[in-house]
This record gives sequence, C-alpha cells and structure tokens, in this order.
Amino acid sequence: MAETRPLFPFDNTYARLPERFYARQAPTPVSTPRLIKVNAALARLLGAKAEELTSPEGVAALAGNAVPAGAEPMALAYAGHQFGGFVPQLGDGRAILLGEVVGTDGQRRDIQLKGSGPTPFSRRGDGRAAIGPVLREYVVSEAMAALGIPTTRTLAAVTTGEPVYREVTLPGAVLTRVAASHIRVGTFQYFAVRRDMDGIRQLADYAIARHYPELRTVDRPYVAFLEAVAQRQARLVARWLLVGFIHGVMNTDNCSIAGETIDYGPCAFLDAYDPSKVYSSIDHHGRYAYANQPGIAQWNVARLAETLLPILDSDEDRAMAAAQDAVNGFAGHFEAAYVDGLRRKLGLSTGLPDDMALAQALLDRMAENAADFTQTFRRLASAVEPTGDADVARLFRNPAAFGDWAARWRERLTREPQAVSERRSAMLAVNPAFIPRNHRIEQAIFAAVSSGEYGPFERLVRVLERPFDDQPDAADLAEPPASGEEVRQTFCGT
Repeated sequence: MAETRPLFPFDNTYARLPERFYARQAPTPVSTPRLIKVNAALARLLGAKAEELTSPEGVAALAGNAVPAGAEPMALAYAGHQFGGFVPQLGDGRAILLGEVVGTDGQRRDIQLKGSGPTPFSRRGDGRAAIGPVLREYVVSEAMAALGIPTTRTLAAVTTGEPVYREVTLPGAVLTRVAASHIRVGTFQYFAVRRDMDGIRQLADYAIARHYPELRTVDRPYVAFLEAVAQRQARLVARWLLVGFIHGVMNTDNCSIAGETIDYGPCAFLDAYDPSKVYSSIDHHGRYAYANQPGIAQWNVARLAETLLPILDSDEDRAMAAAQDAVNGFAGHFEAAYVDGLRRKLGLSTGLPDDMALAQALLDRMAENAADFTQTFRRLASAVEPTGDADVARLFRNPAAFGDWAARWRERLTREPQAVSERRSAMLAVNPAFIPRNHRIEQAIFAAVSSGEYGPFERLVRVLERPFDDQPDAADLAEPPASGEEVRQTFCGT
C-alpha cells in the first residue's frame, strides 16, 4: 500500500513497545470512499490541515486506502471481561491504530481507523463498520466533548462504497477516532492471563509515563497509578450520571486507563428519568443500567488491581492491602464528584450535609413522574423564583410532586450567597439545553442510510457543539420524543 505525504505530525511511542503488544496490520482498501465530514477544529488541534484531509489524498488515508507518511499501522492486543465473562484474547478486530501525534496543546493522542478491515484479532469478523454506528459515535463523542466530559473524539467519517452484512445489508463507513490512548483495563488483563509480568510492568511504566508522569518519582508508583486510575474512573462515571448518559457496554476492554469515555456502541441518553433504564439490546439482565454504572466502574478497577498485584509490592499482604485500599477509595471519589455535580445542577455553591438528600428527593419524584431528566434540570434555572415553577411542574405527571419539593429547595437557596441572576447563569452553564436525543440520532441515521441525506446529521453536530446555549432555531432538538418516537433499544455495531 502506497504512503501519502505527511498529513499528521506522527510521533509513535506505542510502536516502540515489544511486538507482542500488537500486530502490525495495514488497513484494507475500499472501493469508492467518499467523505461525510471532517472535524476541522479537531484537525487543527492535531496539527493537521482540514483542507488536506478533505482532498482526494486525505480521504484515501481516512478510508484506509493509503497509509499516511509516518504512520505505523497496527491492531492492539487486549483481553477483557464482557458482561462479566472473561475472554483471554480480544484485541482490535475492526480498528487499526495509525499512530500518535502531539497536538498544538502539547497533548499526545492516538489516531485510529474504525471499520478499516480485518486484523489478526477479528475472530472471523469482517472488520468493517456500518454507517449507523459511525454517525452515532461522531454525534455522541463530539457532544460529550462539548459537555466537558472526558472522551475520545471523532476526526472524520467516510463511506466506503461497499456493503456490510449484519441482520440486514447496510452501507459501510470508516470512522477516524482520536483518543488520549487506547490502553484499557483489558490490555493489562491480556498480559496477566499469560503470566507475562514483564509485559505488565512495561505496560504500567508506559501508561504512567504517558498519562500520569507526575507519578514516576513517587515511592510506590504502581500503587499510585492504580489509585489515580480509580479516581479518574470515579469522576468520569459521576459526570455520565449528571447528564443522563448510559454507556451500554462497560466491559473491561471498554474501560480506558486514561479516564476517557471510549467505545460508543449501544450508548444512549435518558429521556424520562429512570435509574434502572437499559437501552442496549445485548444487556439482557441490566448489568450496565444507568444506576449500576458506578458499581461496574469500581468492579472494573478491581480487575485492574488484580493484574497489578505482582508489581504493587514484593510482600503479598501489603500488595493486597494497597490494592483493596485503591478499589475501596473509588466510592469516596465518586460520591464527592457526584454530590458536587448535583449541587451545581441545583444552583448551590456551598455544601451542607442534607444536600444529597435534597437532590435525591427530586430524583425520586422525577422517576415516579417520568419527568424528562435534561429538561427538568434545565428549567430549574427559571424556578429559582416561584414564577418559574409551572414551567418545571408540567414535566411531571403529577405537577404537585414538584411543588412540594420546590418549596424545600428554595428554603435551601436562602442560605446561598449568590444573587438570583448569578445563580441562574451558573445553573444554565451546567445543565445543558441539548443532548444527543436517541430519537434524533436515529432519524439522522435513517436519512443517511435511506436516501444519502446528511442534513439532519450535520444539524445535530452543529447544535450539539453549543449544548448550554439557548438556540431558538433548534428548539425541536431539545424536546423529548413524542409518542411513537421513543427509542427503546440501541444496538452494538459489530
């Protein structure tokens, strides 16, 4: 496969690790690639030029038809617990890491093609992606970034001109994903199950140097690394809950060491608040339901701790104690981040002991009355004075349920130092007006698949770039689904 001229300023460090960490693999060319979209702002952050990526040469590289100069394409090795069952070898079955770039902000990031053809880890799969999951990941990952939630990003999407065969025949596509790295809990599990202690130590050293460089000189760097990963995971999941996000497949191979949201498969956002809500068609027992996500994230951290035990301490008892302390510390980190986030959503700038009970009382009423999660919190900004109560109460099946709570809330607000206008502005800055509504994503996908129309997709991406701004011309995108529009299940793209 021919190389293009330099499109990215590659500086590849993972490729310098031993070859058992990955399999060298070039993308498989496609017949007639066509560009759907390039993320120009992200391209600039990576030190690339959007106009070069939209050129025929650039599109060829984004489709996998040409390898950009400086790239070292490879599929990464990892294992993982999938819905609680351990699989000793997974790996990138439909994704190829092109290489790494250090962006204009000084941060190192991976550039990866998803849907770029089979690899040694494909397990008889075709290595391809359909257009629907590619558009979903573009919309949701970029929306998450705009919401301020650590996440992988999407640089580009292209169609392949070739079909992919799932339950039905669908147009194929390739997505260019950008991540702080693609090291997962499952990457450590891959070496642990092989009893490859050198591999675990090399991977840990690499992850510390890349993601936690401040830990290199501490007394027990591997213990500190485990504690830092636990803290990042706890804070990440707290942020998910605060915007109503459900990941859908929180397997250990989808748990990033860098603390980013990764792998947008059957993900979804809550409409009506329901802590037991599950959208994923493959989550038959609700393992990854909305409210279960903190516990699952802690469980994933425990699996990481197991892999690190041999290098945490030369004394087995001390290693076990350190691992247990790190895993147990997750709950405190999560609680602190979650309660702080709820306070801000309620317009509270100070902390009092009963604040969590106040927030939980609202959430309970929302669940009992099928109140829309996003709109309820957004409209609270207008209810800091009683004249705004009706706007919130109409979201509840029993409007009186909100009125009872609102009186208690406003009594709490009297103990806050902010002026009303300042409080309202602070609330609007943390409670989005727009999220990637499931039914709107499905409508955008349907338009693209059925008629090649990308207008709804482009509109979604554009509006979700500013989720906290009132955008009157896009008010319909802020609305929950009407009767008959509800999305009850979301699907994995494999």
